[in-house]
Amino acid sequence: MSKKITRLFDFPQYQLENYNLSNAFNTKHNGKWIATSTEEYIEKANAVSRGLLKIGVKPGDKIAVASSTNRTEWNILDIGILQVGAIGVPIYPTITKDDFEYIFNHAEISICFISDSDLYKKVSKVKKKVPTLTEIYSFDKVNKCKNWEEIINLGEDKSSQPEIEKIKDSIKPKDLATIIYTSGTTGRPKGVMLSHQNIVSNVLDCMPRLPLKLGDFKALSFLPVCHVFERMLLYLYQCSGCSIYFAEGIDKIGDNLKEIKPDFMTVVPRLLEKVYDGIINKGSELKGIKKALFFWAVDLGLKWEPYERNGWFYEKKLAIADKLIFSKWRDALGGNLKTMVSGSAALQPRLAKVFSAARMPIMEGYGLTETSPVVAVNMIQNEMLKVGSVGKVIRNVEVKIAEDGEILVKGPNVMLGYYKDEEKTASVMTGDYFHTGDKGEVDENGFLSITGRKKEIFKTSGGKYIVPALLENSMKESRFIEQVLVIGEGQKLPAAIIQPNFDFLREWARIHHEPIPGSNQDLIENPHIIERIAVEIKKGNKGFGKWEKIKKFELTPDDWGIENGLLTPTMKPKRTEILKKYKDLYNKIYEIKE
Repeated sequence: MSKKITRLFDFPQYQLENYNLSNAFNTKHNGKWIATSTEEYIEKANAVSRGLLKIGVKPGDKIAVASSTNRTEWNILDIGILQVGAIGVPIYPTITKDDFEYIFNHAEISICFISDSDLYKKVSKVKKKVPTLTEIYSFDKVNKCKNWEEIINLGEDKSSQPEIEKIKDSIKPKDLATIIYTSGTTGRPKGVMLSHQNIVSNVLDCMPRLPLKLGDFKALSFLPVCHVFERMLLYLYQCSGCSIYFAEGIDKIGDNLKEIKPDFMTVVPRLLEKVYDGIINKGSELKGIKKALFFWAVDLGLKWEPYERNGWFYEKKLAIADKLIFSKWRDALGGNLKTMVSGSAALQPRLAKVFSAARMPIMEGYGLTETSPVVAVNMIQNEMLKVGSVGKVIRNVEVKIAEDGEILVKGPNVMLGYYKDEEKTASVMTGDYFHTGDKGEVDENGFLSITGRKKEIFKTSGGKYIVPALLENSMKESRFIEQVLVIGEGQKLPAAIIQPNFDFLREWARIHHEPIPGSNQDLIENPHIIERIAVEIKKGNKGFGKWEKIKKFELTPDDWGIENGLLTPTMKPKRTEILKKYKDLYNKIYEIKE
């Protein structure tokens, strides 16, 4: 297989020769699932390539693509761009207008494809400030915006196909394929340059970890395809003969799961936390024996260990719990979900246990945009799963732990460098090894565990080290807490700035006959709510050293979101932005007078 696939545009051809699917991609339009076959996929991608050639696109030109939802058009366009040697620059649709302007100018974008009218408005506002940007095209029909089908129509004339084939033949595996701007939790986005080989090698080296029968499974795709994690998996699905279904949006995932009944999907921990909290909320509403049985099953699930290590009696009880409770969880998620792969942030071990007990195992993995992205991933077969770890390193990739505990990665998946930033590139490379900025350890069986983010680990004024990620993950196990940022660098003690789960707070207030105010501000000023969250903090502190425990906290009245710049597109808190916005709360905690 690896001999055949060396560039990203080889994936569709490989699928045609080995699987030739009638429903390679499936997107919902006007309430109906519209399937695109492998043949149609290749045909349209070729038409896009010919159309781009006709409007003067040359190898090396930078073309931006921003879509609010994953869709078939994105994939057709992706291959169409790559086949003419142009560089695809995927953009997070939720970034600010300023970030759009910065990325477009930094990458010298010549053409931009967007999905809808909202993004057209956003991009139109910055167009005048981007001298290289000549045209905007939209997937949807948008007033005053050119439609992407104009490119396909231009490419209907097949006379230039030999020229496309010539360009394709000239493209080498180590040539630049895409520039992905990382959102990062601090500073300006960095343009990560990935070659065809970087991503292709990652796809092929991850294939042995896929726990499903090739050519016979369905996947639901909803994580942003502008993120290299989901994008790499879309290529992996293509060479696995998998039918890909694109979710209509985060709010429709539940409906889509029931319609599609997928075997496989990728997730981020925040989504699993929300699904789990939703299940627990429903269980809390049960009465009597039903409620007792529900929480007996959950408690059993939280004790799950892989490979039947809990013994036959536990497995017998689990079979009863499965029949009475867990089978209903599976049905709510489509009934066919065999595996979920989780990435982008640390997964709470309790979630890995309880979903695995419910026969929907979660394979936690680890990677970065700079490593295309996968470095390590768990797999349930062959004793290759360890809860709390990110699995074993994939083939052809090498991990070394530096003296200070930092994870260093070497392999064909390591990026070409940061675009227009040799100094920054040099600062993260030692020979062939990439410095991840994460700390970790490898056990005697080869399982990699992440112990924290190097930049975010800080010292208190007493000289004690604090690992915020571990504390934050523990605190987020509470249904009262939506997001949390652990602070305290150079201070006497660690503390937390918390965004509560406002929906849950209102529900709690209703059950406990507390006044339910209209505003979030009134809600977080309620002394009974503050007391109740203090109880949750105490619970979250269990298992941590005396110096690590959260001693003080403040609640914020706002939802932290991607739109207001407080979360990254993968739902991680942006430390710098949060500290800037809530400087008054920081000062209040540490009694700083300005």
